[in-house]
Amino acid sequence: MSFHEIRFPTAISRGATGGPERRTDVVALGSGHEERNSRWADSRRAYNAGYGVKSLDDLHAVVAFFEERRGRLYGFRWKDHADFRSCPPSATPTALDQSIGVGDGTRATFPLVKQYGALYAPWQRRVAKPVTGSVLVAVDGTPQTVETAVLVDMSTGILTFQPGHIPADGAAVTAGFEFDVPVRFDSDKLEVSLHGFSHGAIPSIPIVEIRL
Repeated sequence: MSFHEIRFPTAISRGATGGPERRTDVVALGSGHEERNSRWADSRRAYNAGYGVKSLDDLHAVVAFFEERRGRLYGFRWKDHADFRSCPPSATPTALDQSIGVGDGTRATFPLVKQYGALYAPWQRRVAKPVTGSVLVAVDGTPQTVETAVLVDMSTGILTFQPGHIPADGAAVTAGFEFDVPVRFDSDKLEVSLHGFSHGAIPSIPIVEIRL
């Protein structure tokens, strides 16, 4: 899949709207009851970045970014300011935030995940685009040195423990991190509107999450 490891301008994405979407079929029965079936195992996020464009400079930055991505052709990173950490947005990530697996003495690779919910039907989200320098890792609560004991692939979110540091059988592997959402433009056309000499806007800049 064609993907550029570059983030959409964060000052503009901060003003965006959007969030997760799921696809559920609901069938109403003759009795008045209903049956529901989830068509997607995972949610998919969608955003509108148009609300973040506040100036002609913002507009210029978006147009340049759009042209370099060739519209919908290339994916890119997006910071979801409401959900970009392994912990709540106002907290600081720690190596104990998320459980990402249990060692068996031979397994060396673990994908980063973030869990939503706890009691009824918790859902784990694969985190494929961690932010460089943000990943913290622990094994049974003991911090591991990134780039020495464990390597982090920033383009896939896969942790690889090095020989001599592979988690022992039954050892809990945990991690904390910041992350981006892999997305693409959901249109090959931008509608630019000029409201005055120093102010411009793009009413709709649709962004949609891509599965990697």
